[in-house]
Amino acid sequence: MTTRLDDIGACVFDAYGTLFDVHSATARCRARLGDKADRLSETWRRKQLEYTWLRTLMGRFEDFWRVTGEALDYALASFEIDDPAVRSELMQLYLSLDAYRDVAPTLERLKAAKQKLAILSNGTMSMLVAATKSAGLGGVFDEIVSVEPLGLYKPHPNVYQSAVDRLGVPANRICFVSANGWDVAGGATFGFRAVWLNRTRQPREPLPGAVAAELAGLDGLPALVGA
Repeated sequence: MTTRLDDIGACVFDAYGTLFDVHSATARCRARLGDKADRLSETWRRKQLEYTWLRTLMGRFEDFWRVTGEALDYALASFEIDDPAVRSELMQLYLSLDAYRDVAPTLERLKAAKQKLAILSNGTMSMLVAATKSAGLGGVFDEIVSVEPLGLYKPHPNVYQSAVDRLGVPANRICFVSANGWDVAGGATFGFRAVWLNRTRQPREPLPGAVAAELAGLDGLPALVGA
């Protein structure tokens, strides 16, 4: 789906998995993790997301840094890795995840076109500031919106509303970009013009919400929004 999106007042991006490669931490630690690296990373990410959903449902919020650490503890235990130094290294690496190659050029093009840019993420503000600075994206975004003040995680509609409130742009004029199918569904259901960044060509999640467009790479976004 490549229909151009008109009258966009802001482009709002998910962070982890969309702008930043969540598997780059374990990739940098591959020499120590060996053939467990990829499977450990997948487990870490899956549990990280599951814990955000479950904590929101239970009304037992903990910030994303703690949830990320708890998910890593589960992953390390699953692969029988009992090494505090490895845990510490992986957590520190999570603060400087690699940005995908198409991120910086795309954001520069959108910025040059005077498009308002924001991040809407489960991450804590300190995590997001560290990630953007490490990736050379400091100062690019007009707003960085964390779920932290809400005590809720995506896809709760109040999270998406927080972007509307901070940007002063109505939902139907926000282009929301995420590589996570469940997040795209959440944003679309809320009322965003939701764009699925389907880098790995996954099938669509059978969830509510009409996807406005699907892209294989972020470099297709400027043309989509007329930038």
